[in-house]
Parts: sequence; C-alpha cells; structure tokens
Amino acid sequence: MLRHGETVLTPEKRFSGSGGTDPGLSDVGRGQARRAAQATLLEEAGVEVVVCSPLRRCRETAEVVARRLGLEVVVEDGLREADFGDWEGLTYDEVRSRFPGDLAAWHASAGTAPTGSAESFDDVALRMSQVKGDLLARYGGRSILMVSHVTPIKVLIQTALGAPGESLFAMELSPASYSGLSCAGAAASMRVFNDTSHLR
Repeated sequence: MLRHGETVLTPEKRFSGSGGTDPGLSDVGRGQARRAAQATLLEEAGVEVVVCSPLRRCRETAEVVARRLGLEVVVEDGLREADFGDWEGLTYDEVRSRFPGDLAAWHASAGTAPTGSAESFDDVALRMSQVKGDLLARYGGRSILMVSHVTPIKVLIQTALGAPGESLFAMELSPASYSGLSCAGAAASMRVFNDTSHLR
C-alpha cells in the first residue's frame, strides 16, 4: 500500500478527502512519486497489479510507479479517501475553532462522521472490507500495489490488527510511504508500516 505523494495541501496538514478540490501532486509530490517508483520494496514484493483511488493525487502517483514496473493502472473507486464534509481544506486548528463539539465527537467514536459528511471511519472500514474482498477475489495469489490515502490504508491495517477504530488517530502515515499486508483468506498480517526509506 502506497500513500500518494504530497499536494499543496499536505504540508499544512489540511483535510483533503474525496469531497474537496481533488488537488494533483505538487513538485515535491512528483519527486516523491519518482523515488517511490525506485523503492527496493517493489522489487522484493514482486508487484504484479497496480490499483489506485480515482483521485488525481493517487492516479498521478500510481502512473509513475506503474510505468517503472511496466504495468497498467486499474482505478478502483472504493479506494478513494473519506469525505471530510465541511472540514475539507481546513487545518486541524481551524476545524477545532469552528466545529469544536463535532471534532471532539469524531475523536471519541469511529462511528461519528465529520460535520456535513455521511462517512465515518466505521463506514470507510465497511467500504474497505468490500474492496479488499473484491481485490482478493480478482487477484488472489498475486502481489498487489494499492495506491490510496491515509484513511483507507490505516483502516486496512487497523482491521488486520483487530484494533479499535479509535486507534487510527495513533497512526502516522507519511506522504509516499509504503505499508504492507500479507493476506491469506480472511486473515491478514502487517509486514511493513510507514516505510519512507526510499525518500531519504
């Protein structure tokens, strides 16, 4: 699993989900994508399939990596980021100032959606469970590179570990970082988390 490279919103840690402006990669993000394409982890994993979110930042990242691997990119709508509703484009401090009660409720329960959004972390977990099942049914036994976003990647790791939904707030996932799961049927184990060695 590869998180997309930086956009202009990333350094300021602005909420950027599927309901916002759909920014592409910044110059920094394009450089990160090129370095991610050179990662030895890709060679070790023997990637055979590249799937990605439909949002621009993921498609642009995936295309750079897939070109290096000589593979086509398959766009999967279910890999999109959560919709952050009225928080889209805002920093954490701006959300805390404008929607303090909603932010506290969101932190307290993975079943609570951001202001103006219909999708909570629990909803994303249900979506990703379906996506995971579909991908394993279609590409079972093959090594899949999934280019996606913070929430979908962290949700897959959280469910693989059997951790509560609130554990998502305790995970840091850097731009253009690799994480990895080994799947055997319904079971999954975490092999790599937030690997950014290729960026150094």
